[in-house]
Amino acid sequence: MSMINEQEFKKIANLKNETCVSIFIPTQRAGKEVLELKNKKHLHSEWVQIRKKLKEANVEESIINNIGKPIESLIEDRDFWRHQSDGLAIFSSVDFFESYTLPVNFEAYHYISKEFYVKPLVPAMTGDGKLNILAIQLHDVKLYEASKFSITPIEIDDLTPSRLEERVGYDYKEKALQFRTQGEGGDKTQFHGHGGSERDEKTEIKQFFRAVDQGIKKYLHKENLPLLIFCQDYLFPIYKEANTYNHLFEKVIPGNPNDTDILGIHQRALEVFEPHLNENRDKKIEKYKDLSSTANTTSALSDIIPAVYQGKVDTLFIENRAEVWGKYNEDNMKVDFSDDHKDGNISLLNLAARKTVEMGGKVYLVEHEFMPQKKSKMNALLRF
Repeated sequence: MSMINEQEFKKIANLKNETCVSIFIPTQRAGKEVLELKNKKHLHSEWVQIRKKLKEANVEESIINNIGKPIESLIEDRDFWRHQSDGLAIFSSVDFFESYTLPVNFEAYHYISKEFYVKPLVPAMTGDGKLNILAIQLHDVKLYEASKFSITPIEIDDLTPSRLEERVGYDYKEKALQFRTQGEGGDKTQFHGHGGSERDEKTEIKQFFRAVDQGIKKYLHKENLPLLIFCQDYLFPIYKEANTYNHLFEKVIPGNPNDTDILGIHQRALEVFEPHLNENRDKKIEKYKDLSSTANTTSALSDIIPAVYQGKVDTLFIENRAEVWGKYNEDNMKVDFSDDHKDGNISLLNLAARKTVEMGGKVYLVEHEFMPQKKSKMNALLRF
């Protein structure tokens, strides 16, 4: 399984070749569809269509085989199909192949050009909606950085104790720890042990959590991202008491992190955090509307693309599932539009999206009804 990061994205976005094939398909994590190999069949169907188009375009058979070999190998990899998320992105050309398992509900789509189609991935590169996830138990501690599109483990072994015993002593027995709530409707949590232990287990847990808090504090302050905790319900109030980080998220992912894999952790995190992912996007949309009568906004594609190349675009809004075909001449900053993808025409929305990311701007894929200026498939908020 592979999830894309910014370095890989930029590498793919800048690759050029006579024939580049990009494939996006929706996938299922589990259930009947997985057992019936629906994901595998879907990719096979896309590749059959692509191979036919390449032949019709008179692409050499050796090149088609070179591009198709890793795709066909993936189709036959039974283990690969057992570990899927919500979407699969594939990029293949002569001497290059990458696939990414992503928590993104792609619509089935393929793109053949001299460049790869990265538009569906660019929101992951804007930096919005990032967070840290601390998956913590009494015998295990893991930290992740995540966005809507990715999750990456953070190495913290040298920063924190990895289990409670390391902090309070190895004579501590986790099986002796119990938890209960006094009386129905009571609000006082009690911890008690067996075997004659006189320790206050809650104090020991808090001591452990405080050590974790202090250990990861320096790392967390690098970006001051929200910190989302994944732990059992009864542990979260204790962690809140031990916490000194100002951006601790007020809700918890309840449960045992060891009951799922990294993609499951990401999915559970999004279920809790997703309502907050679009806050920055919505603020930018409101700003566009406030400035819509000024020179700081534009919805003219013929103006937006040159502005992107000049680094003038702060935020780009692209209508999701829309497409505009044509060519851009960088020398004279002229955009030529076309009705289709033939004769060397490319996706102008894909071009604008990847270039905006490269120039340090933000890109949002937006449903039609939420576009600031609905008459255009692309709106730009310009830098002052």
